[in-house]
Amino acid sequence: MKKAQLSGSLRTNVGKKDTSALRNEGRVPCVIYGQGEQTHFSVRSVDVEKIIFSADVYQVEIDIDGKKVFTIIQDMQMHPVKGKPMHVDFLELNDKKPVKVSLPLFTTGAPIGVMNGGKLMQPYRKLRVTGLPGDLPDAITIDVAELRIGESIRVSEINIDGVTFREPSVAVVVGVKMARGAVDEDEEEETAAVAEEASTEEAAE
Repeated sequence: MKKAQLSGSLRTNVGKKDTSALRNEGRVPCVIYGQGEQTHFSVRSVDVEKIIFSADVYQVEIDIDGKKVFTIIQDMQMHPVKGKPMHVDFLELNDKKPVKVSLPLFTTGAPIGVMNGGKLMQPYRKLRVTGLPGDLPDAITIDVAELRIGESIRVSEINIDGVTFREPSVAVVVGVKMARGAVDEDEEEETAAVAEEASTEEAAE
């Protein structure tokens, strides 16, 4: 996973009044859990927004009054109208303990089926996976260059060392569907060959 850094300040009071005061100061209340006692702290809203609004998944190094902890974002509460983070939960990482994350899914290559007039379908933008922090890639990239019309790639066909997928194995993650006017190259060549053969037979008669 990609890495990011945040600087936090311990919270001495976790009541509603203190929480409101923090938000008015442009800060976001947060908590770290997963390895012993919870740590309540706050970070600048503008800093954490750069992470949560990114398409990437980050391993976040949080520095709280000189103590550094490696985490990932586990959950967050967003303002229903403003779309701003109101509270963020961080899970402290353990190199020997698997974690659950959702990794972004990207494709590479120009599918044969699309060049023949088909339409690329990608139902998933992220895939849920489990793995040790050190085994998790920045993203999942799939080569779709060989996909023809009607063909697809399923979860069971994706293999990444140390990573287990939590989506159904039969789920289609990317495929090429038929579009109006689309013709597969093989079908087009076959049709042309049949037409040529028929024309030759007529000429012979």
